[in-house]
Amino acid sequence: MSHITIIGSGIAGLFAALKIANSGHEVTIITKLRVKDSSTNWAQGGIAGILDKTDVSAIESHIKDTLISGDGLCDEKIVRSVIESAADCINELVTIGVNFETDELGDFRLAKEGGHSARRILHAKDATGKEIERALSEAVKSHSRITLKRNTLAIDLIQKTHGNPADGIAGVWCLDQISGEVITYPSDAIILATGGAGQLWSQTTNPTVSTGDGIAMAWRAGACVKDMAFIQFHPTALALEGERPFLITEALRGEGGVILDGNGLKKWQKDGAKNPETFSFTLNYSPLGSMATRDLVARSIDIVMKKNGSSNVYLVTSHLNQEELEENFPNIKSRLSRYNLTLGVDNLPVAPAAHYIVGGLKVDIFGRPYLRNSNEVMPNLFAIGEVACTGMHGANRLASNSLLEAVVYANNAAKHIIANPPNTMSDILPDWRADGLKFLSEHSPIVSDLTLLKDTMSTEVGIVRNFARLERANRRIKLLTKEVDLIWKNSIPTREIVELRNLIQVGILITEDALNRKENRGLHYNTDLI
Repeated sequence: MSHITIIGSGIAGLFAALKIANSGHEVTIITKLRVKDSSTNWAQGGIAGILDKTDVSAIESHIKDTLISGDGLCDEKIVRSVIESAADCINELVTIGVNFETDELGDFRLAKEGGHSARRILHAKDATGKEIERALSEAVKSHSRITLKRNTLAIDLIQKTHGNPADGIAGVWCLDQISGEVITYPSDAIILATGGAGQLWSQTTNPTVSTGDGIAMAWRAGACVKDMAFIQFHPTALALEGERPFLITEALRGEGGVILDGNGLKKWQKDGAKNPETFSFTLNYSPLGSMATRDLVARSIDIVMKKNGSSNVYLVTSHLNQEELEENFPNIKSRLSRYNLTLGVDNLPVAPAAHYIVGGLKVDIFGRPYLRNSNEVMPNLFAIGEVACTGMHGANRLASNSLLEAVVYANNAAKHIIANPPNTMSDILPDWRADGLKFLSEHSPIVSDLTLLKDTMSTEVGIVRNFARLERANRRIKLLTKEVDLIWKNSIPTREIVELRNLIQVGILITEDALNRKENRGLHYNTDLI
């Protein structure tokens, strides 16, 4: 049987691991810290999907909403394939042990989020990702054919033939963060499930591990990327001075929460109206107001904040039933209590924060990345989840479609590997070059460069862009590349150096894609193109 290495421990990596191991193959999961340190674990909203495969109208409605959100750039065949696969994959999650919320009759309690025309989102209160991660990780840890390598950081993919990406991938070099040793992991196939790169921006809802590792490694190995300019900023992250952003799930707006700026808040309070939505500035940008797609809501907030000179707007829930809100959103209730804020009472200060990379490694229906400047895929390499660009999301991801895409593509990749098992590796792979490398005497240059990178991306490559800002960002990041390359070539790898190197590479890919775009679509909004 083959040996498969999976890099990443979110929903995509864990689901694929279980499928492949259940078929008799050996699987090694490499995770940077702990299994739970993934974006999946942080996902509040849920997973969108139609469970009744005979309900054609509901399926078509989900497809339509996804295409509208994607602003004309979705691959309709992919959208249809993913949404039509939802029932089988979600039912597998339930079989594994995921406990989605149900009503008194035992039916799944479905939520609604921005851009969705109907309730179709399965959830576990406001901690859906945590529940999915719990069930999958428990199954993985008890599986005899799965080996879990914690505190292990992937550094670079190993080409089967150095300098010839078309021959495929044969393994990966990894840093054991406990011993400091670089270890060579030969692999018959590698699945990248490394997530996104939210740490490129100063304000992000992503965990600290989201540093673009998979995209950068695969790019260096010869893979192709697509749609890197499309960065989704979640509109409603709790914005408190001195605190890291905390995502306020879109499902809260699905239950009636409304976004107001300071002026709208005053007018609503003075008017005494029951529903504050008529006072929301978001109506100036979409008739759906607070329930518009994320690109429109985040952009409208960004514009209003700059116009008013404010650091936040408000998510208003005081017109809703406090008891019901606290029952349905216990995670948010608990988090707000740290700051003496109460759901259903206080107006919550919110602002957009980097949330999801819609683009990524260009892959086929099985998650196989394409080679650069070629219509061929790279042998023995797969990419699933946020690291991949499948064509599902187009120019803007519809809320709660990410977990669905991740599990469907994990299933697709696993099925392909099972049906077409890769040849067992017999070559002896080279060890990591270590001669002449020294321990970095101080990390202050790394910290300084990372701060500059985050500031540059936040200021110049944010929600609203222009060519001058993008060109300035490109120049700055390329200068950083030269500086970090010098450190990299002479230093023993550390997590800080590896992550900074990857973030810089992904930052360049995002910025250059944005510079090359000639029209505004979805999440890419350049004022010079209006």
